[in-house]
Amino acid sequence: MRLLLVGLNPSFHAADAGYGFAGPSNRFWSAALEAQIVSKERDSIHALQVDRVGMTDLVKKPTSKASELTDTHFRVGLARVSRMCSWLRPKAVCVLGITGWRAALGDPKLSLGAQMTRLGGRPVYVLPNPSGLNAHTNHGDMVKRFRDLLDSV
Repeated sequence: MRLLLVGLNPSFHAADAGYGFAGPSNRFWSAALEAQIVSKERDSIHALQVDRVGMTDLVKKPTSKASELTDTHFRVGLARVSRMCSWLRPKAVCVLGITGWRAALGDPKLSLGAQMTRLGGRPVYVLPNPSGLNAHTNHGDMVKRFRDLLDSV
């Protein structure tokens, strides 16, 4: 696996669809496809088998908004993802959502980009949450950040 993408938690739409980032307003798939992180839209199995990109979430509890989760949810999830990274050994890990990352590590000052913290010994990058609820980023910004991530790994 060249990259493990870690969402904050699934939406109810994604949980029902059976794959991550499935919401109609989520910008993940279109940006990842344009940035060539994945080669087929809305197909996490293809992403893993062909593109060598795995996907998981920090928290496995579906919600309407990540703000419905507690810091404890994120800390417990971070420990699980770290164990997963030790086992799977992806080349790099990318967390999609700075707010959940800050909550998981208990540090409100963390910023986007390469992180000092490693998960399972793997380098970690944090990018904005691609959810349509995140007004701080747009499609073009996500594409650029995904391309920069690929250049880094």
